[in-house]
Order: sequence, then C-alpha cells, then structure tokens
Amino acid sequence: MPEASKPVYLVDAYSDPVVVRIDGRACFQNSAGLKDFVAEMVKLGKTRLVVDFQHCASMDSTFLGVLAGAALEIRKTGGKLILSRVGQRNLELVRNLGLHRLLTVDAGDAKLNFDNCNQPLEAAARSELEHARLVLEAHENLVSADEGNRSKFQDVLAFLKNRVEQK
Repeated sequence: MPEASKPVYLVDAYSDPVVVRIDGRACFQNSAGLKDFVAEMVKLGKTRLVVDFQHCASMDSTFLGVLAGAALEIRKTGGKLILSRVGQRNLELVRNLGLHRLLTVDAGDAKLNFDNCNQPLEAAARSELEHARLVLEAHENLVSADEGNRSKFQDVLAFLKNRVEQK
C-alpha cells in the first residue's frame, strides 16, 4: 500500500474504553474522520475514549483543536478522553495549548489494551467550504480550551472566518 493511502487512525470501537491509535501524522488533512468518529461514539453512548500517541509522528493545531472539541463534547456527557503514550514533544504541545485541562494525560498508570486497534478510520469527502469550517471550528475549540490561544491563532481565525463568510 502506498504511504499516501496508509490510514493514520486505527480504532477499536468495541472496547471499553474505545481506543484510537494514531499511526503517522495527525493533521488538518485527516482530522475530519476522527471528528466524525468521536461524534458517532458519543451518539452511541460510548463516552470513554483513549487516544494512543505511541506512533504519532507529529500533529498540527487543527488536529489538536479537533481533540479539544472532542474533549469538550465528551465532558458534557460525564465521559472521559484520555491521551496515552504521548511522548515529551507532543505533551509540550498539549500543555502549551491548555488541553491538559480538558482531558486526561495518562502517565502510564492505566492498564490499557491496544492490541485490537486495527480498524482503519475513513473520512467522508468534504467540500472546500466544509473543510474550512472544520479547521475554523478546531481553532475556535483551542480558544475555548484556553483564551490565551486567541492571540496565537488570531490570523488563522480571521482568515478562515473571512473564507467561510465569502462562500
């Protein structure tokens, strides 16, 4: 399978907690499927989710904003979003954006099973406008997580709001 078509998110939707494993780069290009998956799990009443970062090569602000939105949604249900095996660099990014206040970062204490996490997560096709809305919402989630993020992403927010309003 060519590298470009390799799935980035592998899931086990039948475990408790539900597990999402990142395998590669988590970014704006592939975060829509994760957003949809989490929304579906919450709709089904599965509100305990673990995201495994052991094989996460890197992540961008859109992915982190999708995570923030997922954490906010899951918190409304009394559920929990846990980040596991995050690694130092990714942990710094999570903390710098204030996401550690919305979700749990596992220090390695939890007994979690990632063995059955093998179902590739596919994303429905989105139009350019829908994609712009997703990226805008993700960055708005980051501001909701920590008001200090507004200044970090003010240019991105202004650009995306303008783009969405023009369509």
